[in-house]
Amino acid sequence: MQKSILIVDDEESICKSLGDILVDEGYEVQTVQSGEEAIRLLDEDLPGIVLLDIWLPGIDGMEVLKTIKSLHPKLPVVMMSGHGTIETAVKATKLGAFDFIEKPLSLEKIILTLKHALDLSRLEEENVLLKQKINRDYELTGKSPPIIELMEMISIVAPTNAWILIMGENGTGKELVARAIHRQSKRADKPMVEVNCAAIPEELIESELFGHEKGAFTGATEKKRGKFDIAHEGTIFLDEVADMSLKAQAKILRILQEKKFERVGGNKVIQLDVRVLAATNKDLEKEMEEGRFRQDLFYRLNVIPLKVPPLRSRKEDIPLLAERFLSDFALKEGEPGKTIQDDALALLMEHSWPGNVRELKNFIERLAIMTTSNVITVHDIPPLPRDGHKVEPFREPGFELLAGSFREAKMDFEKQYISRKLREFDGNISKTAESIGLERSNLHKKIKAYGLESKND
Repeated sequence: MQKSILIVDDEESICKSLGDILVDEGYEVQTVQSGEEAIRLLDEDLPGIVLLDIWLPGIDGMEVLKTIKSLHPKLPVVMMSGHGTIETAVKATKLGAFDFIEKPLSLEKIILTLKHALDLSRLEEENVLLKQKINRDYELTGKSPPIIELMEMISIVAPTNAWILIMGENGTGKELVARAIHRQSKRADKPMVEVNCAAIPEELIESELFGHEKGAFTGATEKKRGKFDIAHEGTIFLDEVADMSLKAQAKILRILQEKKFERVGGNKVIQLDVRVLAATNKDLEKEMEEGRFRQDLFYRLNVIPLKVPPLRSRKEDIPLLAERFLSDFALKEGEPGKTIQDDALALLMEHSWPGNVRELKNFIERLAIMTTSNVITVHDIPPLPRDGHKVEPFREPGFELLAGSFREAKMDFEKQYISRKLREFDGNISKTAESIGLERSNLHKKIKAYGLESKND
């Protein structure tokens, strides 16, 4: 938030004396002596805060405040008056003033009020940016028919309270779908709690989901709220729901049916109000046939099924995704963004991407690290396996060529060459970089990308 202040007061002595003091405090100060001048100036240059006198010639301060708040609602305005009353202060506050200061002015109060106003504005600005970042982190990217259809379905079902089963292969973005549903729901201002069903040990499932009272079992040194308790009035996301044991499935089913539970070791019945989203990468009908998933739980969860398409069925989205991942990586690392040429994108679109969007994201990050220039070309693309076969790498000893293409040979040679040079200089990055004529930062990126060992210089 910029530390610039506009003082609006018809008394030239106040403008000068107050302005000089605030300049000494490190603020940039502009002064005007009428409301008309203030409004005109705000159209040209927006300050961080306005100090506004109520009694002005022409348009009075209250009218100026109304105009400022209609045009710039986030701009903090501090009102000043030598004839202030409680009624005037209340009116100014209702119109959107940040604070009201009586004359003669207390410089200590002025400086403290300005600091609070600017701090609050900065926090509000950071909060907006954070929300934008969170929304960006969890938004679906693509313009292909399958992803557009999925977005349309989300917009239809999200505002309801219906339970939704999200199905799709690993890496397709099922969590993104769940978060998009929650953000567009009526519960968006309440928590969304994720439960990784595959990661909870069976013996701890009740404690994790329902919580426990102090002393409920050995090691329970304090009361703990469970996932369902924390998600009350919000959304609970049961990720990898098919990876739970049948015993765990029964416990989940019970709480979903009864919509109430007790903490482990407790006797108080806690009422539950949650929206349930579940996700799986498995064929639940096949899992039910083979006795690994309960039919009653399936029918409870499968109110509205959503299928997340694999990346191979929406390859036209790969350029958008690649640009998005390059931009995100640059932002995270604080580096200039890189671009990728069309022929390189065309090569990426030929690949089937069995790991889906997650695989593509990891691959793009690797390119961002490995490519020394700001433009990624087709020559920077390492070999991609086809038809599920892995590329045979370069192997020790010697530089015998086992790879099947120029790109494969280039990557394999580079990895082995850097590895040998690192050993030659006992893992010292600076000495190795100097020896092979490569910038130290670029060498460090290549070492990281290839998973090679080195020493800190």
